[in-house]
Amino acid sequence: MNFYTNTHPYYCGIDLHTRLLYVCIIDNENNVLVHEKINDSPEKLLTLLRPYLGAVVVGVECMHCWYWVSDFCEQHNIDFILGHALYMKAIHTGKTKNDRIDALKIAKLIRGGNFPLAHAYPKEHRSIRDALRRHTHIMRMSAQLKAHVSSTVSQYNLPAPETRLNLQNQSTIRFGT
Repeated sequence: MNFYTNTHPYYCGIDLHTRLLYVCIIDNENNVLVHEKINDSPEKLLTLLRPYLGAVVVGVECMHCWYWVSDFCEQHNIDFILGHALYMKAIHTGKTKNDRIDALKIAKLIRGGNFPLAHAYPKEHRSIRDALRRHTHIMRMSAQLKAHVSSTVSQYNLPAPETRLNLQNQSTIRFGT
């Protein structure tokens, strides 16, 4: 596991949600400079980060809505790092857990060199990656449905289908009589 070990004057941890951000910015002395809940607005995020531009690194936990934060940081020349969700045990195993605390923990993990890195896919590769992931998910669902139909047919002692259960085969499934 790789950890982010670069030093900066300021560290921004964001607990990211679909429509909300909990933003925490700390300095090298561990002083909390910003700790706010904002909407998922690039303008509001820029307003919070503006005093620290050029000296801050922004870190988020890898989840389904990190793309826009990465693109935002790239657009404004802000260092961006993506945390590997599976290895961010410091956040998931704490007894006291809420979004405000999580944002602070992310900032402290970055500052302390304990932020586990995930690969932040570049914009031009994300669509291919997402399509492959969706394809895999759909194929798994397809296999589950086929197994369920086959099991149900066996359960009721019905004759086996005359055709294979195949999504590419658009013919009607006929049961022997």
